[in-house]
Amino acid sequence: MSSRLARSLALVVIAIGVIPSLARADSKTTARCGQGFLEEVDGYRVLHVKGTPYEMGFQQGALLKDDIRSLVSFLLDEKAKAITVEVGGVKLLNPKRAIAGIAATQRKHVPARFYEEMRGVADGAGMDVQDLIVANFIPEMFHCSGFALSGSATREGTLYHGRILDYGCDWKLQDHAVLTIAEPEGKIPFVNVTYAGFIGSVTGMNAERISVGEMGGRGMGHWDGVPMALLVRMALEEADSLDQAISIFRDNPRTCEYYYVVADGETGQGVGMEACWDRFGVIRMGESHPRLPHAVKDGVLLSAGDRYEALAKRVLDGHGTFDADSARRLMDRPVAMKSNLHSVLFETSSTRLWVANASTEGAPAATQPYHAFHFRELLKQKPDTNAPALPAPPAVPSAAAAAR
Repeated sequence: MSSRLARSLALVVIAIGVIPSLARADSKTTARCGQGFLEEVDGYRVLHVKGTPYEMGFQQGALLKDDIRSLVSFLLDEKAKAITVEVGGVKLLNPKRAIAGIAATQRKHVPARFYEEMRGVADGAGMDVQDLIVANFIPEMFHCSGFALSGSATREGTLYHGRILDYGCDWKLQDHAVLTIAEPEGKIPFVNVTYAGFIGSVTGMNAERISVGEMGGRGMGHWDGVPMALLVRMALEEADSLDQAISIFRDNPRTCEYYYVVADGETGQGVGMEACWDRFGVIRMGESHPRLPHAVKDGVLLSAGDRYEALAKRVLDGHGTFDADSARRLMDRPVAMKSNLHSVLFETSSTRLWVANASTEGAPAATQPYHAFHFRELLKQKPDTNAPALPAPPAVPSAAAAAR
């Protein structure tokens, strides 16, 4: 593994104690669309989508129409102006056009089903599909930070995977936060901690108990590969083991400089990966590096500078004592940055998860309350048939269906 991985990640793999079952959450269906529906679970919006790529996209577009239109407009008309886009060493002055060009370059690497899903989102929301595509490729411009938790160094040995997303709290993404429960036709169901209008993932877990988090580095300008958020989505949809997840990142063409943490709830193992456009490396539990001097039994700690020191001290001081509450505290500042958009703790073995978002005023997620969910239970959830029903997705044109 290169020293760049050592400098760029915050990964912790430790064992955590079993916690009591979560109390049953209060939920209310707010709208339905075909096989999809939108509900509020203890005040948090949970979107259920199911079916073909186009159907899932249309369900999201229709059920989150106002949020999607508002967020995409803000991103493209306001915040995109602040993005510096570089291609071939040249900085481009029109970010929206540049991102569209990058998306066109990457299209040959992207499974057609994702474009079908984005077309569905655009149709459901009544938008130009090109605007929706450009917005979905904006995550390629950003590089966040995070860490993972997994292993056997604490009270009762339950697998955890923690993840910090540092994107920037002034992009208003937190105002459109949603937890998506996706059941793609012929693929593995998954939960995606995301935002209205996005089909990719940077934080998620699937029904095979594989959880994935992304962390970014440098390498801007290397775009000829699968976009990061769609590569994570592929792992969630297709990986039923840790080795298979690793192979998805290893065997597909990649972009920029990204790092990933993947945890496997079946085996209790986790890894950190360096998966950049020109190199690939894996660091496993118990491994260390000259730049990572604080070795942890049954754990891997990777971070940079003061954040690494703070994280290592917390883990070493609490080694053998962590439960869900204290595991979440490992993600507190200063391990999380001021730009902390969301923080998530997965109990991957049981499919429980806790999610905190930045406040609408921009306070980091690490300072906000966590919402508790149980993915397996959410998969069983059925909509209230008395809730308003929106028009179902139309039949997909044959030419588009043949392209999948």
